[in-house]
Amino acid sequence: MRDEVDELVEAWARERPDLDLAPVEVFSRITRLARHLDLARRDAYSAHQVEPWEFDVLAALRRAGAPYELSPSRLLRETLVTSGTMTNRVDRLTARGFVERYPDPGDRRGVLVRLTPEGRAAVDGAFESLLAAERTLIESLSAADRRQLATLLRPLMAPFR
Repeated sequence: MRDEVDELVEAWARERPDLDLAPVEVFSRITRLARHLDLARRDAYSAHQVEPWEFDVLAALRRAGAPYELSPSRLLRETLVTSGTMTNRVDRLTARGFVERYPDPGDRRGVLVRLTPEGRAAVDGAFESLLAAERTLIESLSAADRRQLATLLRPLMAPFR
């Protein structure tokens, strides 16, 4: 089965036969898949009136387990944004009723951000839609191929930890 990356690689090989094009074969496909995944995710989230950045914060809280709360510094690590960005996001999620701030009992100066029942319903619905969309994207692969692909991609992620 051929795709547009095969054509791209063939054109480059014709023009620059001196170059090893193996990275292009892998990363051009990953880039194209990432674009399709991004569009599928946006659709899944918007069906639940959730923006991608909102999902990131709400999902971090949901994954934390009951009582679904994290410190702002932990949210920063989970979502890879700056503190100013996180403050703005928490403010906006608070205004939507998706999260609440509470004093941190372990730190008199600190706060905890806690998922509300409305936030939990929003993130759960968006996540279910996301899984359905992603399942469609990988349905052409067998279960064994999906496991193998995940295993092959894992070392590529290692430098970014």
